[in-house]
Amino acid sequence: MKGIQFKFMLFIVVFMVLISLFSCSNQESSLTDKEVKYLIGVSQPNLNEPWRVVMNEEINLYADTYPDLRVIFTDGGNDSKQQEEDLHKLMGYGIDILIVSLDDPILLTPTIAEIYSKIPVIVLGRGVTGYDYTLYIGTDNRLIGSKAAEYAKQLLGKENNRIVEILGLQGSPTVEERSEGFREALSNRQDIMITQSIYADWQRDKSEDELTKSLEDANEIDLIFAHNDAMALGASLALKNKGISGVKIIGVDGVKGDNGGLNLVKDGTLIGTFTSPTGGGEAIRYAIDILNKEKGIPKKVILRSHQITAENISVFEDKQISSQGQPIRQVTESDPIKIGFAQVGLEGGWRLAHTNSVINAAKEEGIELLYENASLQQDKQIEIIRNFISSKVDFIVFSPVVKTGWDEVLQEAKLAGIPVILSDREVKVSDDSLWTAYIGSDFVEEGRRSARWLIHEMKDVKEPVNIVELQGTKGSDPAVGRKQGFEEIIQNEHNYSIIQSLQGDFTMETGKQLMLEALTNHGSNIDVVYSHNDDMALGAVEAIEQYGLKPGKDIKIISIDATKAALKALGIGKLNFVVECNPLLGPQLMKAVKDYMAGKELPMKIITSEGVFTQETAKRALATWEY
Repeated sequence: MKGIQFKFMLFIVVFMVLISLFSCSNQESSLTDKEVKYLIGVSQPNLNEPWRVVMNEEINLYADTYPDLRVIFTDGGNDSKQQEEDLHKLMGYGIDILIVSLDDPILLTPTIAEIYSKIPVIVLGRGVTGYDYTLYIGTDNRLIGSKAAEYAKQLLGKENNRIVEILGLQGSPTVEERSEGFREALSNRQDIMITQSIYADWQRDKSEDELTKSLEDANEIDLIFAHNDAMALGASLALKNKGISGVKIIGVDGVKGDNGGLNLVKDGTLIGTFTSPTGGGEAIRYAIDILNKEKGIPKKVILRSHQITAENISVFEDKQISSQGQPIRQVTESDPIKIGFAQVGLEGGWRLAHTNSVINAAKEEGIELLYENASLQQDKQIEIIRNFISSKVDFIVFSPVVKTGWDEVLQEAKLAGIPVILSDREVKVSDDSLWTAYIGSDFVEEGRRSARWLIHEMKDVKEPVNIVELQGTKGSDPAVGRKQGFEEIIQNEHNYSIIQSLQGDFTMETGKQLMLEALTNHGSNIDVVYSHNDDMALGAVEAIEQYGLKPGKDIKIISIDATKAALKALGIGKLNFVVECNPLLGPQLMKAVKDYMAGKELPMKIITSEGVFTQETAKRALATWEY
């Protein structure tokens, strides 16, 4: 109790002295003798963007539902050095958890990492590089860029289209991902050219100034894609000042307010925008869970983005920010929640653990589970899903065999009013509203973490590093993501090369066969094996031993999954590095199902928290490992 009273008195002093610098939640100005259990610090790079104003409104709204919670906001004034100072000040005030949104992740990542070593950190909106945070809440920026490109292609004709892209802060992961998604989606239209890229640091005035300068040399523009609505507004002002009309402008953020994206679409300044939810409410909810040491806290929560145009703007204008939801229906013992679970197969130890986790979690929650195994056959899995639709289940959950080919059956589920949750693997469909949520891993990040370890481990090696890659099932989400992430990191390392990439199916037998093939082709010239899962890695161990070499010594082996069998092999030196891919998704899945039934909007993606293991740490982990 003394600790609580001390924090309360400290907060009052800080609030009174720094009232000119800080704004607090609506109830804080009338504090009396209420106890403060938790003190949350919110660090913003600025408080003038409409998007950030909405973020703070959401944080306040949700914080006000917890009487023993207080929030302190800081404003960096668009100065990253000032925000760095703010972060240190917040730590000095004894905050229990930090919520931080960044413009400049390159400068501030070390500070965030330092704070993360002491208290939990939630990174909100625009991300931080690396993995040193408790939870990230944001949007799929690559997908937003891709959606913007698809919309641009609809708007533009077939001849000589010129686009100007206005980006946020150079080097920001958000900026890079939005731009990559935009450019990739435009690549199949030879008539569209991005004639200029302008970095405007998310600021309206800088966007206006920089585009004005650009228009001195050339003013032939058909469309502008601005990475936020503030910069889109700046671009429109520059065009207006130059007397240029007819340029279509697409923004991102889609919030309310005088200069928010909704009004800009409504008055015709923007042809359209894409929502980038602030995550303010989610940040408070997860902050409470983290402080209360709840189990199953994810590593990332990705919120869904929606396209806004003049045709559908009324839907978003009428939508109110609320911390309460309306239940879907009354759930009783006689009428429990019913889930249809179409598992991809039982191809290894990881998949068995995943299946058991879902079955056991449903049983614990009193949820009826209809379970079917597709035996790695897409046609069979589609048939199972159609049977679930006929059975009128409340939810369909499945791990897809491959990414594509699901549009038709998921459209059938949508028409039947049955939400679909993807467990462990994602799909690629023309309309992402065909599925409600994804719960699983970030496969691209798993590939990145594998490559980062390798580069660090072999940083002193100057000669060529020859890598054999053992891929998972062709077209599957883990195989695509793990390959992408690994190659993304090693592409700038000139002495690293994948000398052979072999397609497998995540099984030990195939892993052994493929490794024997690689050894026949390259022999002792192989330095590293990068396996997309543990079963293939353990098959590769057998093949290397059969060939007469020592796995883990003559050839380094990196694997992903972290099953017990792999950790044992890691502990005795036959593997070198293992990235965890957590199969125990059942509890998170059941929580999502119950939240949806209670009327809460689910995030687009819930990414699990996962670790990494070396030969030194594997033995300690084995004592308590569950799968």
